[in-house]
Formats: sequence, structure tokens, C-alpha cells
Amino acid sequence: MASSEHELIAKLVERLPPPGSRVRVASGDDAAIVEPSGAATATSIDAIVEGVHFTLPQFPLAAAGRKALAAALSDLAAMGAEPGEAYVALGAPEHLDPEQLLEVGEGLAEVAEREQVAVAGGDVTRSPVLMLCVACVGHERPGARLVTRAGAEAGDVVAVTGELGGAAAALELLSADRADGEPAIEDEIRGRLLARQLDPRPRIAAGRALAAAGAGAMIDVSDGLGADLGQLARASAVAIEISLERVPVAEGVAEVVGDEDRGRELALASGEEFELLTCIPPDRFADAAAAVERSGYRLTSIGEVGEGERGAVSDDAGRRIEALGFDHMRGSRAGSGDSGDSADSA
Repeated sequence: MASSEHELIAKLVERLPPPGSRVRVASGDDAAIVEPSGAATATSIDAIVEGVHFTLPQFPLAAAGRKALAAALSDLAAMGAEPGEAYVALGAPEHLDPEQLLEVGEGLAEVAEREQVAVAGGDVTRSPVLMLCVACVGHERPGARLVTRAGAEAGDVVAVTGELGGAAAALELLSADRADGEPAIEDEIRGRLLARQLDPRPRIAAGRALAAAGAGAMIDVSDGLGADLGQLARASAVAIEISLERVPVAEGVAEVVGDEDRGRELALASGEEFELLTCIPPDRFADAAAAVERSGYRLTSIGEVGEGERGAVSDDAGRRIEALGFDHMRGSRAGSGDSGDSADSA
């Protein structure tokens, strides 16, 4: 049992995978020292807070650790970066004992090992609620420049990896106060939906594939598809039109919310999906889709970049799509979400 902050940090470090080859001095000194790789780096910072992004005890402690690191890595995936180092600040509430906090560390370690990330440092402090703030550094890969939100051009295909709506559906399943009882869905489908909250997987391999294939702009779906489409359109000063019928909806979402129409609405607004939304030249789309498939995911074309009102997003009937999704200043409209902003974006 850890009896002090330093002992707790030491026990957390013991559970993490060894630092990577770029790390000269890892956790334990005043600062980490990382050898430069000679390429550009991307830095992202993300926080998850009890009562905002998850609720105890419905959310296992290890799942909080997994979600914290996965959310930060998702921002790097959206730039096509190679994950490098992570730095974690843990806010520890009094109602959690050291052994419970080590469960959080186990979740962090699981993702760090799976995604080959070196947790090179961090901090532990008291907090009114459980909170994790994670900074991640990614590295540009040879021959594939980092992708921003600002490179979309008229005529580009708008596409998204995977399926949407599962993260918000998972919150519905985790809710303990459903008046209409549990939805009738198969255990395997239920497990896949719950994993979108309890063990989210950043689309790192898909992001690398899209960057190498020539994606012009990219963002991870963390605030909701409608909101993130708007961010791409504004950053690139273009108009975007999508077909709602082509938006891929995760299996089981319709059953959770009651019908297919509501399921599609949820897919448009659900945050914390961590799929990748990209704009790519049409002559490169087939190669990009094949590369994403080889990485283990699917790429679906849902629309195109046009020359209409800059920053506008509409469906194929010309109806304006509002920025449905999550905003920390206004609260969630979809029951899920995360800001997903990098250190240098608003």
C-alpha cells in the first residue's frame, strides 16, 4: 500500500511499459528528456473529469485510465502522427484509496503498451473528483506530412472511418435510470457498444494510412459528426455537403434508442466516437480506402467539399446541418463528448 505521493507515483510507474528509445530520462527527475527525432512533432493535451466524461461506479477505474490516454492519442491519429511520449497528471479524490488509483494506472498502462507509447512523466495531486490530464507527443513519419484541419479543397471526398453512434449508445446502456428497461440486443453487440466508452481505440493505424494516401484535412470525431464537420469546413474555408443516408451507424444503436431514424440522429450528434473524419482528393480515395482497410478499419464516403458558403455544412437536400454534438461551455446535446482540442487550437 502506497503511503505517500512519491510511493504512489513509483508504484504507478512500475505498472507502465518501459520508456521508448527516444526517452533519455523518464519519470523520476524534474523533467523528462527526449532525444529529437529530426522530424516535426505534434502535441495534444486532453483531460477527462469524473462527472463530466464518466461516472463512478458505473465506469470501472481501469476504464478511466484507458479512456484518458486513448482520447489524447486520438488527436494524434487525426494528424497521421506516430505516437511517441505521453505525460499524465492524475487528480486523486479522497474517496479513492491508493490501490484503487493503481487500477487507473493499470488502464493507462494497457493502452500505452498496446499503442507503443512511452509514459515519460507526470504528476499526482489531490482533487475533488477523479481527473486525468494527458499530454501526448506524436512524430511526423517519413514521406507523410502531418495532416491539419485546414487542407480541404473543393471536389474532395468527405469520408469517415468505422461506424458512429456507439459511444452515445454506450452511455445509454451504462445509465442506471432507464425507465423503459434494458433494450433487447445481443450480448456481443452490447459488448462492442460498451467498449466505445470503456475501451476506446484511437484510429492510429488508419490515420497513418490516410496521411500517407494524401488526405488533405482530418479531424477525430470527438465532439459529434455535425460539430466536427463544421470545424473542418471553417478551418478550410469551404462548404461541405453530406448524405445522411450514407453515414455509417454502429450495429445496435437503433435498438438502444428505439428506431433507425433516431439512431441516425444519434450518429450525427454522438461525441467521443474517436473515428476519423477526412477530406481527400477523389483520385486518391480508392487507394486511401484500401489502405485504411488494410489497417483494420473501413472508410466510408459520406459527401463532398463544395464551393458554397464557407464553413457551411448541409445535407443532400440542401438543409443546413447545425453543430450538433458536445460543447463544454453549453453542455452535451448528445449525452457524450469531449473537446479533443490540441494544445494550440481553440
